[in-house]
Amino acid sequence: MKKRKLGNSDLMVSELGLGCMSLGTDDKKAQQIIEAALDEGINYFDTADLYDFGVNEKLVGKALREVREQVIIATKVGNRWTDKKDQWTWDPSKAYIKDAVKNSLKRLGTDYIDLYQLHGGTIDDPIEETIEAFEDLKSEGYIRFYGISSIRPNVIREYIEKSNIVAIMMQYNLLDRRPEETVLPLLEDKGVSIVARGPLAKGLLSDSFMEKLDLGKSYLDYGHEELSELLPLLKNKLSSERSFTEVALQYNLAYPEVASVIAGASSVSQVRNNANAVKSDSLTNEEIALIQSITKANIYSDHR
Repeated sequence: MKKRKLGNSDLMVSELGLGCMSLGTDDKKAQQIIEAALDEGINYFDTADLYDFGVNEKLVGKALREVREQVIIATKVGNRWTDKKDQWTWDPSKAYIKDAVKNSLKRLGTDYIDLYQLHGGTIDDPIEETIEAFEDLKSEGYIRFYGISSIRPNVIREYIEKSNIVAIMMQYNLLDRRPEETVLPLLEDKGVSIVARGPLAKGLLSDSFMEKLDLGKSYLDYGHEELSELLPLLKNKLSSERSFTEVALQYNLAYPEVASVIAGASSVSQVRNNANAVKSDSLTNEEIALIQSITKANIYSDHR
């Protein structure tokens, strides 16, 4: 599988990363999915301390222990479970981040994290303090690089201008083209990459999209009726020789600002299907233009 440089770091990430949130809590099943990802050439694994109260980090760390030096582990911080574990609160403070990283390292069974990401963020956060925390962790050797997971342009703009982030993890797909209007233009010559999550739009851009439509699904500013017309049209015009999954993942990868697309998988077959899609031929300029003529150039209405 091809790799791309993550921002101005020295991390070379596979064009497809495994979103580990969907692994579940079964040790054996998680191991099988991660091993299938490794077999396909995936070297980028994304987790978070929030997922399954930290169990996800434990599963990921255990499954990757024998290949630790060959893979890139990304995890996240900022969402803090209450003592009852019935909800979480937002805490981007320096003290919390520097304490939480040690717990993540312990669960992952490693002495460093390749990419440590702020798991959200608002414009009212103590951003300079948060940046200080990540810079401290980097200088202390706990993390190699850091980034932010956010869809808020105003927050992203602050971190691009004030910090040394190398990556922005954000939702991006051909039904959610909002990053094209605000975020992509910010990245020119900044040494920051996009890591695209949600590339299959909750399955609406996969080959099982009809099943999702049968459930009456809507998505962002697309209603169910609109999707029922749009998705078959895209499928017919673009997927005669491609899977719909190929079209969706290759759309993200058509942008050089995108270092990797992160797709979750709850089965080995999903991993292999997504990997095959990423290894397929790139979209042509004509195909990209067609997609953009059919879909909405939607924009962020908030947090601009």
